[in-house]
Amino acid sequence: MALSIRAKALMFHDPRSAELLEQVERIAPTEATTLIIGETGTGKELIARHIHNVSGRRGPFVAVNCGAFSETLIDAELFGHEAGAFTGATHARSGWFEAANGGTLFLDEIGDLSMALQVKLLRVLQERQVVRLGARTPIPLNVRLVAATNVDLHKAVAADRFRSDLYYRLSVATVHLAPLCQRPGDIIPLARHFIGVYSEKMKAPEASLSPAARLALLEYDWPGNIRELENVIHFSLIVCRDGVIQPDDLKLSGVSRRRPREEPVAVPVPVAGARAQEGAAHDGFRQRLAALVNGMIEADQPDLFDTVEEIIVRTAFESCHRNQVQTARVLGISRNILRTHLKRFGLIGYEPAGQGLPVEAQAAARGAELLQ
Repeated sequence: MALSIRAKALMFHDPRSAELLEQVERIAPTEATTLIIGETGTGKELIARHIHNVSGRRGPFVAVNCGAFSETLIDAELFGHEAGAFTGATHARSGWFEAANGGTLFLDEIGDLSMALQVKLLRVLQERQVVRLGARTPIPLNVRLVAATNVDLHKAVAADRFRSDLYYRLSVATVHLAPLCQRPGDIIPLARHFIGVYSEKMKAPEASLSPAARLALLEYDWPGNIRELENVIHFSLIVCRDGVIQPDDLKLSGVSRRRPREEPVAVPVPVAGARAQEGAAHDGFRQRLAALVNGMIEADQPDLFDTVEEIIVRTAFESCHRNQVQTARVLGISRNILRTHLKRFGLIGYEPAGQGLPVEAQAAARGAELLQ
């Protein structure tokens, strides 16, 4: 049951993931063949293991990547062979279906199977028995099949690369696993999990994520999904200083964003249209900001208000080259209020009144300070 607990810890913090968990745990106790659809690195095998653990099956969980074997080997690997069935087959060997008897067989990258193997797989699913290469006697099976793919099988069927009858046989129960960027509530818990795993492997004290690093993780699109996040956290633990991971330690590549930011083409528009566009852009910004905050809420971010406030002040201050007058103007607050925040977050200590103002204004401000 340890894997089942681990699966919950890794995958199901975001509301969308919680809905997926409920669906998976309704499917698991049944005998329904299950098809998991999702991008590479989203955790399809983890979901398959969770289905097996909750199913109550006493046999083993066997995972096979259909894309990892050559065309000449995968037939024997899946269905087994007798001695002399082909050159080099010096003794009989059971296949993965037999190895998973009484349990669950997970076939990853099912879309990579050749048409000939698809026919054999369909026969096994229909008859619940397997015939080894070079044999004639069928072997009865009691195997729950869970398949996964990152390709659109509808398009593969339409292009005659995948059998429609096999597709319908596999997709009795279909689970759609969303990419990580659509499950922001999972990002920080996953990051913390990988910090714990790799800190233990490196025999180092467990590091923490700075507020700015947490925001960077939530803003990134994660085209490589959970696998990319794991690699990013592993590297950040190697290069971070003083046990705190900063944004620069994450090495998030701008070129790998799922939605590249393109410069808009300037097109003259009527005033009313320009206002409408401005309003739409403002609404879009508010929605993205709300999504980020919601992700931090779902991740149970401590001191959420102070964290967000500090990130805003720090970012604006650095963006304005630490000029207090410009920073206050950008944030739409008075300079006195800004200075209170800067001192609170340790960005400045005591400074003479009027610093950042023209020389005449600085003298006036210092004179006023002496009269107080």
